Amino acid sequence: MKIIIPMAGKGKRMRPHTLTVPKPLINIAGKPIVQRLVEDITKVCGEKVDEIAFIIGSDFGKEVEENLIKIAESQGAKGTICYQEKALGTAHAIMCAKDSITGKTVVAFADTLFKADFVMDTNQEGVIWVQGIEDPRQFGVVKLNEAGVITDFVEKPETFVSNLAIIGIYYFKDGDNLKKELQYLLDNNITEKGEFQLTNALENMKQKGIAFTPGKVTEWLDCGNKDATVYTNQRVLEFEKGKPNLKGKNIVTENSTIIEPCFVGDNVVITNSIVGPHVSIGAGSKVSDAVLKNSIIQANTKLSNTIIANSMIGEGAEVKGKALDISMSDYTTLSL
Repeated sequence: MKIIIPMAGKGKRMRPHTLTVPKPLINIAGKPIVQRLVEDITKVCGEKVDEIAFIIGSDFGKEVEENLIKIAESQGAKGTICYQEKALGTAHAIMCAKDSITGKTVVAFADTLFKADFVMDTNQEGVIWVQGIEDPRQFGVVKLNEAGVITDFVEKPETFVSNLAIIGIYYFKDGDNLKKELQYLLDNNITEKGEFQLTNALENMKQKGIAFTPGKVTEWLDCGNKDATVYTNQRVLEFEKGKPNLKGKNIVTENSTIIEPCFVGDNVVITNSIVGPHVSIGAGSKVSDAVLKNSIIQANTKLSNTIIANSMIGEGAEVKGKALDISMSDYTTLSL
């Protein structure tokens, strides 16, 4: 089994946080988004994952590449780094890892997390994971026939055709066939709005007799913008409530209350404060005379004399004084 993870996007909707770190490496409850995605996929694959290929920008840097290799190795897989120099669409992104696309293959875009209670049927020709949502107009959706096989792919439908939104995770029993169809799009310059799209390859495969079935998850968690990511942090903390991995080493608390569930990293100091529920605090941070709830605080951050809710605060940032609902980048100081 191979896993292909396109993650070269600039994450513009997550700025300022993505100015210093790629979006998939932003921590959710103490772990990078992409690490949680990889762990969740390997759990439902039902067989050993041999290789995980990460498609990144060439400017991500050596440290990012080393961290991605470690994530793959933590799952017993070989890690491969591939590069996408220009954003030319989903099909183009996947083909940047063409040497790794062979045999049973999962493609997962690294801005989504999920909760699922099944083991994937790898005997299926293809599985496209979906989730029923109230308003599907901003998503690609699928239509099913009475046998539960996908009959149509519809991108951002203006009128209702289905509420089954494609969440960005796909399984292909024959990765080599997928690669052939993607290469056909590139060779013949077949684009939608100037980009090479995976859905065009899926449609071609369906027309040639490949049966795609839906893989339905119990919960789909988006990490596309600040508010969505804060909500995802909340849900992940609920999933992992009571687990020892939510507490780091050498935590110091003085005259403070932590309302679970929360993640508190190594060497965090909390004094005269109320933290939680649904707060993640990165390693080395210091919190004093503060009230924090429903927020993500990255590593080595200093918060004092403040009230913070529904917020994301970057690594090494410092906040002094009252602040509510903020999105603050790394190594920034705010005094109010």
